[in-house]
Amino acid sequence: MRRDELSTPLHKRSFNQRLWARRPGLLPLAYGLVLTSLASGSVWLAKQPLPFAGEPIVVAAVPPVEEEKTASIDKAPPLEIVQVDPEPVQSKAAAPDIEIAMSQGSEVFTNPHQSLAKAPIVGLVEASDQGPLPKIGLGGKKPADAYARTVSANAIHSDAPKIAIVLGGMGLNEKLTTRADRDLPGDITFAFAPYGPNLQDQVNKAREQGHEILLQLPLEPVGFPASNPGPKTLLADADEPTNVQNLQWHMSRFTGYAGVVNYMGGRFMAAPEAVKPMLAELKKRGLYFVEDGSLPLSSTDDVAQVLHQPVRHADIVIDASPDAQSINDALSKLEDQARSQGFAMGTGSGLAVTVDTVRDWARAAADRGIILVPATAAFKGRLG
Repeated sequence: MRRDELSTPLHKRSFNQRLWARRPGLLPLAYGLVLTSLASGSVWLAKQPLPFAGEPIVVAAVPPVEEEKTASIDKAPPLEIVQVDPEPVQSKAAAPDIEIAMSQGSEVFTNPHQSLAKAPIVGLVEASDQGPLPKIGLGGKKPADAYARTVSANAIHSDAPKIAIVLGGMGLNEKLTTRADRDLPGDITFAFAPYGPNLQDQVNKAREQGHEILLQLPLEPVGFPASNPGPKTLLADADEPTNVQNLQWHMSRFTGYAGVVNYMGGRFMAAPEAVKPMLAELKKRGLYFVEDGSLPLSSTDDVAQVLHQPVRHADIVIDASPDAQSINDALSKLEDQARSQGFAMGTGSGLAVTVDTVRDWARAAADRGIILVPATAAFKGRLG
């Protein structure tokens, strides 16, 4: 029989027996062990030399940083102004390549390698403290017309669907810009950013290959300054003299452009009080304005109507998703619009994937009856 207080109520137990009788149960003992282990582990971790303990760590080799060489924000270098024929001239380097587009039984001849005159053209440039600025010359000759790529009346007035494409960001990567010069037909318009190196040389090389040029103007986006287009961005809340001065700085980086296209500008373009001085200065200097089609809200048309300043809007940003399939899909939509309305304009960036995709598309577009035209064609003839 088990010995307990009932069977031996008067028996005095030893100390060891009393201690054993008060031993903890298994569950409290387990709790104690767990708590002891956690406390010991915390003390051990605190003494470990791991500054990033608890954070995911990836070890990767980082190549040395290459300094981006861009134009300074100093005064633009002096330009050699030469007397040239303001009309586009045919390149003497090779015989012209002729492309034929069919338009309801008629043939439209185009020349994708039509070389354009070297810039600047005498009489269309004004010296300033900022650098050379475009100006309207004697007899009302405008840079918008003198620097534009000529399109034949046959092409402008044909019933064939016509498409203009503007590729921006040119001049920032000189190698990629040279590749675009070489691979894309001259009917593709290039928009040069004002921050690249050797801009005037790059612009003249592009014009030599037949590409008309626009100046890509950085305007304040929504979310500025976290989203910042670059130095001397035109701001919606800046006073008029400051914005005009910054605009002139951008215009002085190089010559040879027929107009201006916005870079970003969601907030700026929604503010008519900011847009008006910009468009007035462009009109004063004989330049077109193209809106790139990326802005959901814009006051451009209302302001332009008051100023009688011609502006045009692109219809599609072709590389909003910068992959070949998405770009091809956007180009197909552009073709559909051109067939239904006669003309359509797309904009994009000078990314390698965009250049390659547009190159391949342009080669096949002529076989489908599409006529490529420069962006300035949107301001002329039946298109204007």
